[in-house]
Amino acid sequence: MGENYLEDAGACLAFIEKSVSCFHAVENVRMQLKEKGFIELREQDEWTLEPGKGCFVTRNDSSLIAFQMPERPFGEAAGFHITASHSDSPAFKVKPQAELLAENSYVRLNVEPYGGMIYASWMDRCLSVAGKIVFKQGDTLASKTVNIDEDLLVIPNLAIHMNHEINKNLTYDPQTDLQPLFCGDWEKEGKESCKGILEKKIAASAGIREEDLLGRDLFVYVREKGKLAGADKELMISPRLDDLECVYASLKAFLASKPERYVTVCAVFDNEEVGSYTRQGAASTFLKDTLERIGEGMDRKGSSYLRMLSDSFMVSADNAHALHPGFPQKADPSNRPRLNKGIVIKYHGGQKYTTDAYSEAVIKSLCQQAGVPYQTYCNRSGTVGGSTLGNISSTQVSIPAADVGLPQLAMHSAVETAGSRDVEYLIRMLKVFYEK
Repeated sequence: MGENYLEDAGACLAFIEKSVSCFHAVENVRMQLKEKGFIELREQDEWTLEPGKGCFVTRNDSSLIAFQMPERPFGEAAGFHITASHSDSPAFKVKPQAELLAENSYVRLNVEPYGGMIYASWMDRCLSVAGKIVFKQGDTLASKTVNIDEDLLVIPNLAIHMNHEINKNLTYDPQTDLQPLFCGDWEKEGKESCKGILEKKIAASAGIREEDLLGRDLFVYVREKGKLAGADKELMISPRLDDLECVYASLKAFLASKPERYVTVCAVFDNEEVGSYTRQGAASTFLKDTLERIGEGMDRKGSSYLRMLSDSFMVSADNAHALHPGFPQKADPSNRPRLNKGIVIKYHGGQKYTTDAYSEAVIKSLCQQAGVPYQTYCNRSGTVGGSTLGNISSTQVSIPAADVGLPQLAMHSAVETAGSRDVEYLIRMLKVFYEK
């Protein structure tokens, strides 16, 4: 284990703290790439590629693909070394006409679940709203991220005195039970009304006129900051560990590596939590389009491009379930990942994970070269698990791939728990992957 694992864990938590929505996560990746000299490309423009050049392209401001060309002449380059992670996390999405009057006094925010959520974990926490807006700027439309950076909302629990079964029957109706409390008085006497106040706050946070606000994709997020905890700071406790922990590690390894023969690619997709079937998701043509354009820029077309794909590999990095100390019976009998014990290789008989014998061997070899531990995960037989990016993206780009992740507890909770040592393990393994 390296000596800087707490430094990497702390930097990861700082990255997550700034990434309050999928749009902010991609914006933070974009800023780090530009600081390292990467050139931003647009899908609607012609691309000019050069040996040694680093570039990136975004789609919907919530997905991003960065790539680094090897220094050697394009004719000597091999295929692609790709990592894939995702920018989104389960949250509540704000509906249009969001302010709801309740009991002629309270104002609640009309929201709906985005992705699979542990509803109870969102109760009684300070929350706020962030995302992306589109607004009129002269004769054109412009977009930007927005974050109402204040403690704005709460979803209050029902007192146990009024529901003695609450600890036995944790079921919630999202439309009636989980609308965040936004304002205590619809018509504040002597003060500004709560009517339309969300739009006012959004416009003020974005620095635009309220009447210029035309579109928005907004999410409720947890205000709690990530922390290192435990007897020896061995725990990371934070919102959005799934999957921003892997986004951070992939980006850190990507920026620290110098590709020799392969084009290195760091892909961050949106909408994994709702199936990836969007124009910016892993099931879209975003990766396929980008790789084809890279091949075209290298004058590698037709069968030459297909040969590049056959000599390529993808590491799909999305966090994995760790053995839970309170519910050990929920884990597979022999594949039981633990926090701080290394990278998790994920397998699934129904191919929801894309790991096979070859890609398993590649990951184990990379871990051995990097000097980091690895462990294995399978769902308990008869338990339906979630899918992730590897098998979904392979429907568009057919290359060998493995699904890996970092072990964590309370996946899809408002606040999750992971091991502080594991971030560094993934960075070290992916750096070897990118350079070898």
